[in-house]
Amino acid sequence: MSAANPPASQKSPLVPPPDATDPVRHPEAPAPGEPLGAHYDMCFGCGGGQPHGLHLAARAGEGVSVTAEFTVRTAHQGAPGLAHGGVLTSALDETLGSLSWLMHVIAVTGRLETDFLQPVPVDTLLHLEARATAVHGRKIYATATGRIGGPDGPVAVRADAVFIEVKVEHFIENGRQEEIRAAMDDPDQVRRARAFEVNP
Repeated sequence: MSAANPPASQKSPLVPPPDATDPVRHPEAPAPGEPLGAHYDMCFGCGGGQPHGLHLAARAGEGVSVTAEFTVRTAHQGAPGLAHGGVLTSALDETLGSLSWLMHVIAVTGRLETDFLQPVPVDTLLHLEARATAVHGRKIYATATGRIGGPDGPVAVRADAVFIEVKVEHFIENGRQEEIRAAMDDPDQVRRARAFEVNP
């Protein structure tokens, strides 16, 4: 069996174990309603430097939750006039990943499962909300929804995920060196990454 398809017993379950704890909002987390900004300018999800990226704008919510908005553009379509499922999954993933801002940790997606409930047309403003539900060791459990027509509109997509807390070295050791050097030359980028390695 290939490493890309591990047996079910080796996959990270999306349901937290009974001894998981509640997620904790860091005391220095952005206040509810405050924009979170991009974690990296070239990020496909939130960066302003990607011309066809999602340009997802996330804000801190109450507790350990975030809200975000994403407008489906022509470059994001799969079937004619409809959002590509992978792009919608990316929007959910980016929103879920933004929860790390509130917990002051660095985390990467370990597992993400998406349900597509209805088509999302091009030019739709998708309202996204994500919340952390539990923590177990380095694992952060979270859930997200994407709604059409407003924060109370019908759910078009939803996802459950497990994120894994890592250190900044994860990116230094695994990323392409040109981009790593550029990021390391940006003092603000390094300061923000290092600040999240100190947990409350």
